[in-house]
Amino acid sequence: MSAWLTASSVRKVRQRLSQCRTLSTIQPGNDTQSPPSPAETPVEPRPWKDPSDRCVFLFPGQGSQFVGMGRGLLRYPNVGDMFEAARKILGYDLLSLCLNGPEEELAKTVHCQPAVFVTSLAAVEKLNHQNPKAIETCVAAAGFSVGEFAALVFSGAMSFAEALYAVKVRAEAMQRASELAPSGMLSVVGKAQAQYKHTCLLAKEHCRGLGVEEPVCTVATYLFPDGRVIAGHRQALDFLQQNAKRLHLLRTKMLAVSGAFHTDLMSTAVEPLRDVLRQVEVRRPEINVYSNVDGKRYMSAVHVRRQLARQLTAPVKWEQTLHEMFERARGERFPRVYEVGPGSQLGATLQRCNRKAFDGYAHVDPADGEEE
Repeated sequence: MSAWLTASSVRKVRQRLSQCRTLSTIQPGNDTQSPPSPAETPVEPRPWKDPSDRCVFLFPGQGSQFVGMGRGLLRYPNVGDMFEAARKILGYDLLSLCLNGPEEELAKTVHCQPAVFVTSLAAVEKLNHQNPKAIETCVAAAGFSVGEFAALVFSGAMSFAEALYAVKVRAEAMQRASELAPSGMLSVVGKAQAQYKHTCLLAKEHCRGLGVEEPVCTVATYLFPDGRVIAGHRQALDFLQQNAKRLHLLRTKMLAVSGAFHTDLMSTAVEPLRDVLRQVEVRRPEINVYSNVDGKRYMSAVHVRRQLARQLTAPVKWEQTLHEMFERARGERFPRVYEVGPGSQLGATLQRCNRKAFDGYAHVDPADGEEE
């Protein structure tokens, strides 16, 4: 199947980039003319482009889902086809689940990852309808956890259908892994003196005292300065909540997820995802896409496959990703930022990491309006 989805979007991006990268030296009537050597090629300064005329996209991850997301999007081109393709690939009516719930079913890992993926890309179609220039001028994208798949589809690195199938396999494998031991994820905001590595070591020692073999407790997500998500065995997270004050944790909140994602407790999910990534076609992104694993840009198809598999057990370095995306010289302007998909949590983290970049932030809501 082809990726009509952002396909209209990706086509525009590809055409624009192709035009920028092509330097033809073939003259009419002289098809055999060879290109000049590098020494003969005049070097012209690259034209200055105002960064504020460019934009970047942020795609949300699991935990941003809510009943009603997708409402109003069917009026936009391709969205109905996307949800119909999702029904065939997933084997159930994803649109009905997004619109009507029940909430506990939508929140399950096997359902919410595909739901967030599809509704995020459907929201791109909405943005393309309302502001096509935003699509044409997008120069970079990043996605939070499963949102990375949406970013890669938008960039032209993967097709919609094949990426959705990979997300399906990923979600099912992560669901199975989460059922092997009671585990979870705890969002924490610490004081300046909080020592997260030491805190996790104490929690693991506590677990060993309870008889837990090879306990896991580690930072699973770097959100913003002093904002972390710690994941691991449930006994370790209970210990952190009970001892928050002495560990210099200002706020703690259990996340509504089924397991300790981005830790070694997801190791059994890696091989199923790696296998499916070998089967799908992956290309180098046409725009900059940043990896959760290290915050760096994807450089090749091999790089994409390797990092997506590593992402399951590696911490999400979102704070580092934002710093990488928005690094610029003093006084240089920032691009427009669109959070495309359910929720606005990524905007909140951007505000904590870079207030100047946040000044250009907007959320493309996948739930406003009435369906036609």
